[in-house]
Amino acid sequence: MTLTSPDLRLVDFADTAPSTLQSQVIDAIDAANTFLDTLTVTESNNAAKISAEQALGDVMQFDHINLALDRSWGILSHLNGVMSNDEIRHVHHELLPKLSAYGTRVGQHQPLFSRYRAIVNDTEFFAALEPARARVIELALRSFELSGVALPQAEQETFAAIQSKLSTLSATFSDHILDATQAFALPLEQSQLKGLTESGLALLADAGEQYKARELASGTLSQTDVDALPTPYYVASLNIPVYLAIMTHADDRDLRETMYRAYVTRASEFDTHTNAKGESLNNADIMSQILTLREQKAKLLGFENYAEVSLSTKMADSVTEVETFLRDLAVQATPAAKVDLAQLQKYTQDYGIDELQPWDSAYIAEKVKQSEFSLSQEEIRPYFPLPTVISGLFAIVERLYGIKVQEQDFDNVDADVHSASRWHDDVRFYQLFDADDQLIGGFYFDLFARSGKRGGAWMSGFQSRYTYEEQNHKQLPVCFMVGNFTPALAGKPSLLTHDEVLTLFHEFGHGLHHLLTQVTVGDVAGVNGVEWDAVELPSQFMENWAWDAKGIALISSHVDTGEPLPKEKLDALLAVKNFQSGLQTLRQIEFALFDLLIHAHAPALDYNGILATLNAVRSDIAVMQTPDYNRFANGFSHIFAGGYAAGYYSYKWAELLSADAFSKFEEDGIFNPATGNDFRESILSVGGSFPAKTNFENFRGRSASIDALLRHSGFLDAKLNTAANAQTTHEVI
Repeated sequence: MTLTSPDLRLVDFADTAPSTLQSQVIDAIDAANTFLDTLTVTESNNAAKISAEQALGDVMQFDHINLALDRSWGILSHLNGVMSNDEIRHVHHELLPKLSAYGTRVGQHQPLFSRYRAIVNDTEFFAALEPARARVIELALRSFELSGVALPQAEQETFAAIQSKLSTLSATFSDHILDATQAFALPLEQSQLKGLTESGLALLADAGEQYKARELASGTLSQTDVDALPTPYYVASLNIPVYLAIMTHADDRDLRETMYRAYVTRASEFDTHTNAKGESLNNADIMSQILTLREQKAKLLGFENYAEVSLSTKMADSVTEVETFLRDLAVQATPAAKVDLAQLQKYTQDYGIDELQPWDSAYIAEKVKQSEFSLSQEEIRPYFPLPTVISGLFAIVERLYGIKVQEQDFDNVDADVHSASRWHDDVRFYQLFDADDQLIGGFYFDLFARSGKRGGAWMSGFQSRYTYEEQNHKQLPVCFMVGNFTPALAGKPSLLTHDEVLTLFHEFGHGLHHLLTQVTVGDVAGVNGVEWDAVELPSQFMENWAWDAKGIALISSHVDTGEPLPKEKLDALLAVKNFQSGLQTLRQIEFALFDLLIHAHAPALDYNGILATLNAVRSDIAVMQTPDYNRFANGFSHIFAGGYAAGYYSYKWAELLSADAFSKFEEDGIFNPATGNDFRESILSVGGSFPAKTNFENFRGRSASIDALLRHSGFLDAKLNTAANAQTTHEVI
């Protein structure tokens, strides 16, 4: 194997005990605070002014000091997401108030702020800075303002308390979702298994083994009890691969409703589970507290509501602009959604269903696919073994961008200090090289669902490209790409659904954005500094190659025979690209509009107000009713525990950008290397060093247009079809 470069500065995960990381975080905060203590205000009457060059030197030195904190906290946060246990969670949460206090001090530190002002006030010096450095200065000054640097001391203290409380509440919200998800386990009778696929049964059996081990370890069951259980022992859980297997294939409608109810009431007043301390997992009060604190923060900063705070750092200019965008898109999608709903309703009687309910949707949709498109997810799953998909994915990006990927063989690792280590045996590590064999960066895949790992998929830009010449420091970008895919079972590699393939491509798009940057100023390298409503552009853009016949040919072959995906299955797969896209789009708009409105409301909403807003949005947008007990909001981690507060619309906003960007490849050829290089140079390599609007227009040669999004989503055809068949559609609905 080829050894990794020291510039990757890889983590030795054998030396990441929570207590060690805790000490490193505290030491790093102390070192940074000590540096801040040495600074004086350069604009006061009692302090000598310093030059812009000296100010920049102080700023860059402080940035470099913070690397130690970014690294140690980044590792701990990552482990809390992928290997959470009581020890890691305790240390992580214990540090949150300290980190919040430090972050607030930095954001309100007048001497540091005065150095940034000294740089921009020297207009000749500022104009001569490289664009990335100038952009960082501009973004930092905005961050100071949003951190309350201009507030009176008493209000700064209030602001600091708000920030600290918010960090703790968000972490607790996330804990509750993870604990509620893992607390649910439903042993199944043989009669409830009808309709489940072979791979679904294997997942349930694997969940059964985990259930036995957990119950034995907790003392709930004795070894004799465990030995008396049948093998295989089928247990339903709320981990996504198991949940989807049941909701898509289980003939037992009562079982599907039980699973649906359990999933949509997690961490709500209907969830009776408790954590290890016996405390309720209900997020209701946490949600209202978070909204109240966010509103208080907005008011302190001079905004009318928190949505205005959020949008102040994004491409979109105002709440009105975003709401108009979402509602206009809903108008475009509604005709297609009504056709989608009618298509499902047409099949309900065939399966003994009088009225279609949410727990029927995935099940009936699969039946429609099989009947009208001759396509079954289960039939095509063997054609997407994970090793083949990964190999094909790497081949696609090599053709697009001229880059090459090399995997580390963990079975043959020597003792060299530069070889990679990992936090779990499922993890894989890769190095990324340019066409000239120059190392670009490294990335980890952690792709399978397991206990202690939070749900969903994400890319963590753990380490940015960065150079600090004063100390001869150079580091290459490294990231973690995480999923919750179906694991390898029954002696075969993981076999992906096409939805999982899309997820892998999505996260790899984020990864390329992080890795292919040429910017060496860390705060705007890769995904850093990119407006939140544009950060999904490269990820959604990458999904297009998993929907193209030429791309699919590279990522598919039968796990047993190696045969390519047969033409009839390929044609069927491509035919269902826009299957149910109207309903799916309205669902995303529902989430985004709900998020926007609860953060734009003043005064802040209580729990009942949150639920009332969600119901009102559903009444406006949805074409299918949702049960009264649905508590989706209580598990909406994106906005209550992630970075998407008043920003969930970003998915649709960026999808518009992504569709328009891909239309350039449709015009030039999807593997056109010149177009690929243009996208790399205009979007991926520049990171956040220029505004996202500028980057997009540099690539496309014009402003973004919604036409490609409507075409890709099938809405233009749906509008024509609906107009031609309005009477029929109305009668069905």
